[in-house]
Amino acid sequence: MRTPKSPVRARFDGRTVAITGAAQGLGLAMADRFAAEGATLALIDVSESRLTQAAELLRETHEVDVDVAVVDVTAAAEVNAWITATEAAHGGVDVLINNAGIIRDNRVENISDDDWDAVVDVSLKGAFLCARAVFPGMRSRGYGRIISFSSMSWRGNFGQANYVAAKAGIVGLTRALALEGATSGITANAIAPGLIETPMLASMNDAARDLLTRKVPMRHTGDPADIAEGAAFLASEAAGYITGVVLDIDGGISIGSSIR
Repeated sequence: MRTPKSPVRARFDGRTVAITGAAQGLGLAMADRFAAEGATLALIDVSESRLTQAAELLRETHEVDVDVAVVDVTAAAEVNAWITATEAAHGGVDVLINNAGIIRDNRVENISDDDWDAVVDVSLKGAFLCARAVFPGMRSRGYGRIISFSSMSWRGNFGQANYVAAKAGIVGLTRALALEGATSGITANAIAPGLIETPMLASMNDAARDLLTRKVPMRHTGDPADIAEGAAFLASEAAGYITGVVLDIDGGISIGSSIR
């Protein structure tokens, strides 16, 4: 993780940041970024061992409060209990990061019902359940930031009908949340990462990875810290007039291909 040791200012002192899918990859990178600027963290994942390791690392590095819980984001009762406990412990959730997601890639005719449901439920239903849980508290306090993770794939991608549908749904959900929260000090935005150095990307074979990287105008993959910086900005008070947008962090791949 590429977090500066001495941030210019602690933008998140006194703020509680809740992050789903926080045990590794982008979730952990964002937790590190927010902790570096003083945030209290409420982290969830389905892996207890990875969560425990992440929490220990963050506490040692930044000396901040880190709460962790094993939560299935597709289960409303578990999500509601997590948010209720976080609000009781810290007075509210100021920032929600909907990061949890999975892939089950296949051609459309080979996607099973289970694979469709799993991908859509974790990414889209999970984001909805978490947003629904934090919305009343954010509205009552007159402040909130909701950042949900889409993907460069939301515009369409071969062999990912379930993933594309979920990530396109995130864009629509984000816009609806932005409208409903606009008069209550709540902003809602989405981030669409490109090829970022995560465990998901590392699982690709070298040939597929190289082919995709050559399509990036910058000709290299991104770092999780690139995503964390974008999330930190959208979650900050400085981004208070930005809502309902999709921030592409992708080295230019969403622009389109060049003839060169």
